[in-house]
Amino acid sequence: MSVTTVQQLFKPLKDITQDSTISHQCGVTMNDSVEARCIAEVMESKPGITVTYLPAMIRIDGEGKIEFRMSEIGEALGREMTPHIFEISTSTHYGRMVMIDEDTVVLFGNMDDALAYE
Repeated sequence: MSVTTVQQLFKPLKDITQDSTISHQCGVTMNDSVEARCIAEVMESKPGITVTYLPAMIRIDGEGKIEFRMSEIGEALGREMTPHIFEISTSTHYGRMVMIDEDTVVLFGNMDDALAYE
């Protein structure tokens, strides 16, 4: 009989310690859907990206920045993906989300990097 290791996403409150360092992590949480699964499948092949499948949600996390290419996601999905449809597919995000152009949405973990697009 094999034992399956389950990634623990949330820590019990007693195990949480406050850390005063700055994190440059960023990511999105999506309700599980056809579009969300497609976005996750495209992104999980990219270096430095962690995709976590939960019972009703999918999380995509990264360090520094995460770049989402609408053409790449649309090709995998089999229909057009726009930044606006992408934003509807994401329930929430952390980091600074910037629409670079009609094909590229970037999440920045470092807010100073995002300022170049203001």
